[in-house]
Amino acid sequence: MRLRLVLLFAVVFLACSAWAQSPAATQDSGAAPNKTGFLENSSATRNLTIDDYFRILEVEDARISPEGKWVAYVVKTRDLKEDKNESRIWMVPTSGGAAIALTAEGVSCSHPRWSPDGKYLAFLSGREGAKGEKGDEDSKKEEVWLLNREGGEAQKLTDAIQDVSGFWWSPAGDRMAIVLRDPSINEIEAAKNKDKSDAKPKPHPWVIDRLHFKEDEIGYLDRRRTHLYVFDVASRKMTQITSGDYDDSAPAWSPDGRSIAFESNRSDLEDPDRNYNTDIWVVAADNTDQGKSLVRVTTNPGTDGSPAWSPDGKWIAFTSQLEPKLFQYATFHIAIAPSAGGEAKVLTLKLDRNSSEPRFSPDGKWIYFIADDDGTQNLMRVPAMGGEITRAIGARKMVESFTLDKDGAAAAVIGELTHPAEVYLLAADGGDAKRLTSTNDALMAQIRLPDVEYVHFKSKDGTTVAGYLYKPPDYKPGTRYPAILRPHGGPVWAYYAEFNFDPQLFAANGYVVLTPNPRGSSGYGQDFCKAIYADWGHKDFEDDMAMVDYAVAQGIADPDKLGVGGWSYGGISTNFIITQTTRFKAAISGAGDFLYITNWGHDLYSRDWEIELGLPWENRELWEKLSPFNRVTKIKTPTLILGGENDWNVPVINGEQMYQSLKRLGVPTLLVVYPGEYHEFSRPSFIQDRYERYLHWYDHYVKGEGPAIPPLTKAAD
Repeated sequence: MRLRLVLLFAVVFLACSAWAQSPAATQDSGAAPNKTGFLENSSATRNLTIDDYFRILEVEDARISPEGKWVAYVVKTRDLKEDKNESRIWMVPTSGGAAIALTAEGVSCSHPRWSPDGKYLAFLSGREGAKGEKGDEDSKKEEVWLLNREGGEAQKLTDAIQDVSGFWWSPAGDRMAIVLRDPSINEIEAAKNKDKSDAKPKPHPWVIDRLHFKEDEIGYLDRRRTHLYVFDVASRKMTQITSGDYDDSAPAWSPDGRSIAFESNRSDLEDPDRNYNTDIWVVAADNTDQGKSLVRVTTNPGTDGSPAWSPDGKWIAFTSQLEPKLFQYATFHIAIAPSAGGEAKVLTLKLDRNSSEPRFSPDGKWIYFIADDDGTQNLMRVPAMGGEITRAIGARKMVESFTLDKDGAAAAVIGELTHPAEVYLLAADGGDAKRLTSTNDALMAQIRLPDVEYVHFKSKDGTTVAGYLYKPPDYKPGTRYPAILRPHGGPVWAYYAEFNFDPQLFAANGYVVLTPNPRGSSGYGQDFCKAIYADWGHKDFEDDMAMVDYAVAQGIADPDKLGVGGWSYGGISTNFIITQTTRFKAAISGAGDFLYITNWGHDLYSRDWEIELGLPWENRELWEKLSPFNRVTKIKTPTLILGGENDWNVPVINGEQMYQSLKRLGVPTLLVVYPGEYHEFSRPSFIQDRYERYLHWYDHYVKGEGPAIPPLTKAAD
């Protein structure tokens, strides 16, 4: 049964809406900006430390106001003392000047979105005492709040049974499109008993009948789905406009406010869980039949998503994968289709780079988007009807996100190798992007950073491969240094031109760090990416080792002092590498697969395994051929194994099996499992513990210095 959402109107005062100015974000560091806009490190006095991870502030989700005078953005902090994370919303004038805190410390706020008239800023926040599905203080219910830009306290707009996962203003600013997941039994019971202080949710069994039945950080999946609602701001009335046994997301309002485009897998196959065939659909914003009357815009059998309307409402731009059999290895292109349905046109075939976040320029002549290209992410644009692609923000930078104002100016979050991301402004007439924020300048001015080079080298079969090479801050030419090979996750991902803390930390501790983008990586074209399809640990292994050989041949890396390690697919690569060679003195395997058959029906990737390797009872030989477990007797490298207790992306059973195997074979090993953590860790104290273990393990086995395990007293603290 699909449950209609019931809302109660409430207006309360939010403590996190107080106006304040941040000393950390505005203080003068005393250093001068260089030509890139970042501060020179000539006055730096020390190397990077683990504690700096918790001092660095993470900037994201910059949103330019409609008239282009302000940019709202989110700053995330990691509080090691309180062992928690927090997000605050800030605002900075596009003309330049000090940043202003719109929300105060104590309550996390995120997802800032300007009203179309620029008068209000809406955002998501949880409140003290609001219990989520898990029934604990770490699971506070997210609601939509509204803040007048001219001052005053925030008002809570929604009072939903479940979390609001996202909202989108209508063009007139009178309504919002909202995404909600069908409420659980616990959420319904909590809503009924919200006035009873001693009421506690009772456990219920998971009843599962879906093919795809697990997600990391969510858990078991039942038939509860995410659907679209329209929320009337004045009346506080919520109306459900889509329904069915489908997940609906990424709503986008038509310019006239009459329709909403969205993405959803409503394929004609018997079970949409078997594929990734999301399409773009359009539903009337005043729909009364919960989305039974829909217009299907795209019919591509691959993944279509991220719809964006043209200013005249005639076209919808979207991302599109054209080869469904390649799933994650297929390039995401930018395409357009008539909003009423019809033949789609792909605009970026010649570019052959993963592209995302399509947005029409206000005059409708261009479509802006982010492209993953050669170890960078650049802001690009293409004529709306096709043509030459140009770079609005290029060079070796990392454009993480962007928004446009009504005149075509863009606010973007941009990072570089030597500085964490900050907010930038690109004028409507182009030119160089101007930096607006200085969130981490004072801290970064203290730190001596390594020299980072983007290098190219030849793999075993002659293929040219690239990667980032980090040298210690006090690097002396002609001296060989201990080196760490750090394979990346994914496998379809890459190392980018951004401030990457892990290799920065290793370099600060005297290591040369090698971060290659082997075959399988994004940013080098579909053929390069799909080269490891159903063949993990072959070409990517050769490419990874080629960077080691390059660093040794250049006289940079000491061939007798090598370490290797990574997380996720980086852990999988590590597991494979140490079955092939004994060149490495130490390995660290984080959240990596080991015996692949173990994951079938246990992790969240059953359909991925089936697409790429085939069903295990039909194609068992390939499953076994690729599994590092079947060459475990070749492993001689001391290996530290880590994982999250609740990781359903790469379940920790892989680490347990690897640990048990190495322990039985007499290989030095240690297994560390972090309680309550998923695939990506969030608890600051556990992140600190992990970094300390990294350094101790490598220092002991690679450098021959100190104990392999941090002192117990340190871990206990």
